[in-house]
Amino acid sequence: MRDNRLESLKRLQHIIKAIEDINKFVANETVDSFINSDLIQDAVLFQFTIIGEAINFVEPEILEKYNYPWYKVRSFRNFISHEYFNIKMEAVWQILQTGLPELQQVIQTILKNEF
Repeated sequence: MRDNRLESLKRLQHIIKAIEDINKFVANETVDSFINSDLIQDAVLFQFTIIGEAINFVEPEILEKYNYPWYKVRSFRNFISHEYFNIKMEAVWQILQTGLPELQQVIQTILKNEF
C-alpha cells in the first residue's frame, strides 16, 4: 500500500528541486538571452513539466489548505506538453520573474507546516 503522506512529501521536494534548478539555469540570463537560448528554454520547460506533474501526486487535502491557484500549475504543464508550439517565451520569462518565487514560497510553507 502506498503512503500518500510520504508520496506528497517526495513530490513537494521534487518541486523545490525543480524550482532550484530553474533558478540556477536562468541566474545569469536576461530576457533577451533567455529568448535566444533554446537550450535554457528546454531545460526550464522540462522543469516546469516536472513541477506540474509532481503537484498531481500531492494530497488534495494538503493543497486545499493553501490559497494558491493550483490549477495554473497543472494547466501550465499541460500547455507545455500539448501546446508546445504556442509557447511564448516572453510569457515564460514573466512567470520566472513573478510566479515562480511565489510558488516556491508556498511550497516551502507547506513543507514547514505539514511535515
